Amino acid sequence: YVYNVLYIIVVQLSTHPCARSFCPYLWMDLLYCLDLLQILVRFLWRRNRRPPFLVLDRFLEQTQAHPDQVFLVFDTHTFTYRDADRTSNRVAHALRSEPGFRTGATVALLMGNEPAFMFTWLALAKLGCPVALLNQHIRTRSLLHCFNCSRATVLLASVGMELREAVEEVWPTLSQQGVTVLLMGGSQQGVTILPLRGVHSTWDKVDQAPDTPVPRSLRSHMTFNSPAVYIYTSGTTGLPKAAVVTQNRLLTALAVLSSNGVSARDVLYLNLPLYHTAGFIIGFIGSIETGSTIVLKRKFSASQFWDDCRKHRVTVIQYIGEVMRYLCSTPKRHDDQDHSVRLAIGNGIRAEVWREFLQRFGNIHIREFYASTEGNIGFVNYAGKIGAIGRVNFLHLKLFPFTLIKYDTERDEPVRDKNGLCVESKKGETGLLVSMITDIAPFVGYTQNEEQTERKRLRDVLKKGDMYFNSGDLMRLDQDNFIYFQDRVGDTFRWKGENVATTEVSDILTMNKCLKEASVYGVQVPGHEGRIGMAAVTLTDGVEFDGVHLYDHVVRYLPSYARPYFIRIQDTVAVTGTFKQMKVKLVEEGFDPARIQEPVYVLDHTENSYVRLSHHVYSCITSGHIRL
Repeated sequence: YVYNVLYIIVVQLSTHPCARSFCPYLWMDLLYCLDLLQILVRFLWRRNRRPPFLVLDRFLEQTQAHPDQVFLVFDTHTFTYRDADRTSNRVAHALRSEPGFRTGATVALLMGNEPAFMFTWLALAKLGCPVALLNQHIRTRSLLHCFNCSRATVLLASVGMELREAVEEVWPTLSQQGVTVLLMGGSQQGVTILPLRGVHSTWDKVDQAPDTPVPRSLRSHMTFNSPAVYIYTSGTTGLPKAAVVTQNRLLTALAVLSSNGVSARDVLYLNLPLYHTAGFIIGFIGSIETGSTIVLKRKFSASQFWDDCRKHRVTVIQYIGEVMRYLCSTPKRHDDQDHSVRLAIGNGIRAEVWREFLQRFGNIHIREFYASTEGNIGFVNYAGKIGAIGRVNFLHLKLFPFTLIKYDTERDEPVRDKNGLCVESKKGETGLLVSMITDIAPFVGYTQNEEQTERKRLRDVLKKGDMYFNSGDLMRLDQDNFIYFQDRVGDTFRWKGENVATTEVSDILTMNKCLKEASVYGVQVPGHEGRIGMAAVTLTDGVEFDGVHLYDHVVRYLPSYARPYFIRIQDTVAVTGTFKQMKVKLVEEGFDPARIQEPVYVLDHTENSYVRLSHHVYSCITSGHIRL
């Protein structure tokens, strides 16, 4: 009651004409802080309940209160909360009867976006099993690495031919380790368990199992510190790491959609991978809290996106990485603004794409946020300022202390003063985001990888003995307390004594009409300090590469040290399953035309153009006859 009264008062004050001209962001801060306090109170109330109140309990609450509410829409199938609860019960009972399956043991899930994924996770939660969410696109060495990271004893994989073949590739190794492997497939009623070739046991169908409630005693061992899921990093810089998401953190994540005004009346369009934080925690877990309907797609499709939104009357969409730019790159249609979408929530939208998206698709409120799977800090751009990833206010800073510190990109380490402490960046300066590790904001780390976990802990930051989480992200805080993402530490490179932010250069390159995508990175040149700029690009459909026009563009908009010296033309820019650009292989290949099949162009000041890089010119550069 008190919250509602305060909320109404603040809303009334914020809509007054004087309030809009005097400290306009203050009122947004107050509304956000009220929401934050309400979330905190609800979280603490749930934390004090006994037995421990977990995310599964919220799902069971929703099922009891609204059994006929549509929980999931997939293709032509619709599942209510009652359907999801009963199907997950059948899956749980079927799994319990399988030889090799042990209640409470870690299970690895290798599935695409399908109802079976959600029903199986709910079933495993009812059995008290931590779940490792494996990327469905990884194979052989990476698949075995990820499986073994979690110490799982059971692998549950989709019955689809693609994933079935992936499992068969690693089956000899898994069988030697004594791992139980089950293939699961979807049906209109739910899920079916099938035997893998070479396994002689007989599996019962889930449809034949009882749908009676699973005894709570089977998960009585679970605490708030117990692992709920293992979510893997995208693997842009090597083999993925398994980040531990505890029951406590998952409970906290329930508020991710409700805090942005999403309710049971909303329909959420989920086409991001369920094995990733965005799809699983924001889309799936967030909807359990709000009671919203999920429209699930197997994968992202820019051409089908808006037709799906119209068909299902979608009101909330998710995005990540390059998704919004993909939508803006589709051919324009007369019905671009004919939809019910009111909110887009995600991270990674660039400022120019943000503006284009709003202009083309209408008045959609974009909630850009910042967070990482393993991190202990997050920001939300609740004020809607284009380009910012969040806004900092007094309450947020009190609950989640953080700072930006100066970072030496050449030494690849924070700058420290004579006392061995880090040096804080001033407002307007770029700095490394570090967040204090506290009871409210813990950092659990990566399972079976203490070395990588320790690398994320930064000690003696502002005083001796303190400990912060090293985000690895370079940020900038402006005078109005809006925070902006600048670059990843590994992506920023140094040339001619200057730091080059790849994100900024990429944004400027894609302003050129002939370039559709650009992935910017630094490459080493023999005899030169640092790394020189290079960009892997794709061309706009129907447009040829224009070296003269691109030369004029980079000279006009970029300082000399930030101009990409080499341009590599590709058919597609390689991205991860979550639409993040992959640069490791590009950096390794450098600008050697003997190693690169695609055309490579070099910046030529004598021609005022980008010209084709020949083997002779490459040899002159690497031998030092041509100085850069």
